[in-house]
Amino acid sequence: MRGVSTLSAEAGTGRPTAGGGEPVVGATVPEAAEPAELAPAARLWPALSAVYRAQLSRARVARIPLLFVATFQSIGIMVLMRGVVAAGPGEEARAVVAGASVLVVAFVGLNLLAQYFGQLRAAGGLDHYATLPVPPAAVVLGVAAAYASFTVPGVLVTALTGSLLFQLPLTGLWVLLAVIPLSGAALAGLGAALGLLAPRPELATVCGQLGMSAALLLGVLPPSGMPLPLQWARDLLPSTYGVEALMATFEPAPDWGSVMVDLGVCAAVGVVSLLLAAWAYRHAARR
Repeated sequence: MRGVSTLSAEAGTGRPTAGGGEPVVGATVPEAAEPAELAPAARLWPALSAVYRAQLSRARVARIPLLFVATFQSIGIMVLMRGVVAAGPGEEARAVVAGASVLVVAFVGLNLLAQYFGQLRAAGGLDHYATLPVPPAAVVLGVAAAYASFTVPGVLVTALTGSLLFQLPLTGLWVLLAVIPLSGAALAGLGAALGLLAPRPELATVCGQLGMSAALLLGVLPPSGMPLPLQWARDLLPSTYGVEALMATFEPAPDWGSVMVDLGVCAAVGVVSLLLAAWAYRHAARR
């Protein structure tokens, strides 16, 4: 209609104008909206706790049957070895019980975690974590801690059964409170790194199986009877330091200084393996 002014925006300026194209006197020009600031990234420990709880609730149903398999496997190995190894605080009996107990940690922390991260990478699951404001170390530590938590009852049952089967003292089993988390951290970090660096999930599964087999053969057998190359290989396996620490507690007079040294080495290897796993996670997430 004539005489009725309509407001429009002048092209290229964003200034309000009258119907004839002339700017409206006194009109206010709206300012450009500033981009909203992103929320700060989550801190390490809260993020780690959130990942740990989420993984623990998801893996509870699927991993409990596998935990029974790991426990029965270790107990079965001890029963078989009981036919050829005499009971008592000898080196063979102590190696069998300690190696079979730590084998539960290797089965869950090394074997299953390598399979999990291998499948997660192949299925594109790392993209989900990459979109979250969560540090890479929190993802690796949270998942590793969740898997290591499932090993606690299996290790305790295996160590108690083996001590009774081979007539070993029970007074030193409290050291499992340190052996389980330290060995679990070292093996879980190694398993996560294998799963993240393997080009295919099948290779991750094979690497996890080979690592668990190495923990079985090099942990259950006494080191004094091994050839020198196998002793060197045993020293490179992270779980053997937890085995050595547990073996020492079965002696009539344990050398607690040696136990602390073995636990310290196990802790140092655990830190290195978890850092390697965090680097492998960042490397896999960028690809």
